Amino acid sequence: MSELKHTPTAGEDFPRTWSQFLDWFATEDDCLRYLERLRWRDGFVCPSCASTDAPYRASRARLMCQSCRHQGTVTAGTIFEKTRTPLKVWLAAAWYITSQKHGVSALGLQRVLGLGSYQTAWTMLHRFRRAMVRPGRERLAGMVEVDEVYLAIHDRRVAQSSAGRKSHTTKALIAVAVEILEPKGFGRIRLQPIADDTSACVLPFVREVVEPGSLLHTDGSSIYHGLTEEGYQHKRIVMSGADSPAHISMPGVHRVSALLKRWLLGTHHGAVKPLQLDHYLDEFVFRFNRRTSRSRGQLFYRLLEQAVVAEPVTYRQIAQRPPKVKASP
Repeated sequence: MSELKHTPTAGEDFPRTWSQFLDWFATEDDCLRYLERLRWRDGFVCPSCASTDAPYRASRARLMCQSCRHQGTVTAGTIFEKTRTPLKVWLAAAWYITSQKHGVSALGLQRVLGLGSYQTAWTMLHRFRRAMVRPGRERLAGMVEVDEVYLAIHDRRVAQSSAGRKSHTTKALIAVAVEILEPKGFGRIRLQPIADDTSACVLPFVREVVEPGSLLHTDGSSIYHGLTEEGYQHKRIVMSGADSPAHISMPGVHRVSALLKRWLLGTHHGAVKPLQLDHYLDEFVFRFNRRTSRSRGQLFYRLLEQAVVAEPVTYRQIAQRPPKVKASP
């Protein structure tokens, strides 16, 4: 998707308050009309033939293209596809997710919405996480710190042994990139699980998330020796024996890493399935990069705007998805 240029207006494009939210989305039809406006801001476009003729509106909120006779719904091809959960609940979940500064766990979402199943809440959260990465988003630029960090995560499953219940803990290696602003402060970030701390894993991450020509700050590791050949300016900061500690020499990656660990422990109690770790990282990036937004309603708008273009995914696909590990071809 191309760059989102539309600037939403509170009270017109999204509700200002929870009370206004309840007025806007009183029925399922209200929700469908809102999602349709988000999906086709400039008018209906047939997903089959790309016709822009106004569709024929059949029963059960179905839309039929007058050119090719293709039938579909507003939610077809989105994260809401084939859901049995009312759209009023979906939109309430999106509002709650974006209104909570530090996010929400599946158990917390289940309790707030009164869902009968933890699995439903868990799947809803993961579907929304798929919508938190905007296709075609810009790469980081300017001055960028790059490093790797280990995260200790715990699978929710536990094993019964002779010593009692034992938690399954594993360490995940995460590549971190942080824009450094002048004279101080941090810009956007990118996070990604990698298989190991080698050039074969780190350089593809850098190529994917950082604009060529940027000035990269890294530690003295040999895995970064190829950055100049990749078209980047490179400043190595050797930590061993340096006068300044690592968190002073490279403040961005250390601050982000600390916040990430605190978020995982505070919101999710460190219990994150390794197979879904990359999508938890996507949520953290979504929240961090929008931390200065003064309107939670605008975050709600942006999340739904991306949700209506994100690919549908089922519970089975989420639960059995293989780990996302970047390596060189």
